Amino acid sequence: MSKEVTEDVPVRFTEGALKKLHEIQASSDKELAPYLRIGVKGGGCSGLSYLLAFDGKTEKDEQFRIDDIDVIMDKSHVMYVYGMEIHFEEGLNSRGFEFRNPNAKETCGCGESFST
Repeated sequence: MSKEVTEDVPVRFTEGALKKLHEIQASSDKELAPYLRIGVKGGGCSGLSYLLAFDGKTEKDEQFRIDDIDVIMDKSHVMYVYGMEIHFEEGLNSRGFEFRNPNAKETCGCGESFST
């Protein structure tokens, strides 16, 4: 498997999201997979759900480097998330990663699924 890293990064993280991802990496009591996977999967209220998890790389993946984090994404998922911003919300009423996707035509109330 090649270690090719693409320069054109399809998504971006806010400062809060990067901080939280670095905290997760530093505080994990078990070894995390080497890459952060961003993508989509079928399901959810609106048709597609977001995927954000540490994972291993496959031959279908493109690799990106964002603030010292190795990010992978299935090449076929780029069209669904290109231009997306990932934020981490740490408020009283909501806590977690928030996906701000300019490609989404419709999202569910929880913000974890969308349709194009």
